[in-house]
Amino acid sequence: MDLRDATWTDVRDCETDLAVVPVGSTEQHGPHAPLGTDVVAAQAVADAGLEQFDRDVVRAPAIPVGVAEEHRQFPGTMWVSEDTFRNYVREAVESLAHHGFDRVVIVNGHGGNVDALREVGGTITRSGEAYAVPFTWFEAVGEHSAEMGHGGPLETALLRHCEPELVRENRIDEASAGGADSWGEWVSYSNLAYDAAEFTENGVVGDPKDGDEQRGAELLELAADALVRLLEAVAERDVSRPEGR
Repeated sequence: MDLRDATWTDVRDCETDLAVVPVGSTEQHGPHAPLGTDVVAAQAVADAGLEQFDRDVVRAPAIPVGVAEEHRQFPGTMWVSEDTFRNYVREAVESLAHHGFDRVVIVNGHGGNVDALREVGGTITRSGEAYAVPFTWFEAVGEHSAEMGHGGPLETALLRHCEPELVRENRIDEASAGGADSWGEWVSYSNLAYDAAEFTENGVVGDPKDGDEQRGAELLELAADALVRLLEAVAERDVSRPEGR
């Protein structure tokens, strides 16, 4: 059930305790991909997983702004602090739990959200309000994960499969030529760069030319399959907290 389209009486009559919350970001993704790439990806993976899952699940509206100050030099990028983001996600999940949807998978599309989401999942779960687990789609696509980048092959491929009209195909060569090979500037296992503009001229990391529609279809299938397995585990898990040792 998609909360955006449901009425309150539909929700009242829905017999499930499972919910999915897509979370993304509004930030630059190079000259060829939209600012909302991470939201599109999170929603697409959430919807594809729910189509395969054989139980009722409530699908919340996507949270579109995340932890993305590292892209602040690129116009259009929006961000909030980690504290604001954690509080917002926590309270959104708690509102779902108030209505009985207290097993929640947070489907994430943005790398900058990962650490904050793991922390907020632990906070929610330990408080007893709900059981919340973050799921980041590009960590769940097997060998492809190593090529994640930013506005690179994976995100471009997924866009070409899910919403191809959003990709500025006439700018792919520009995106490829101005992109960086890898994320950050690493010395002694430490990243010297805090902002993306320090190591990528146009915001791209990786080569979007390597992300065709067929690869996007494979990525969506892999991510959706992984999400289904996670939903099954969350649905069946004993979520009571362990006793003190």
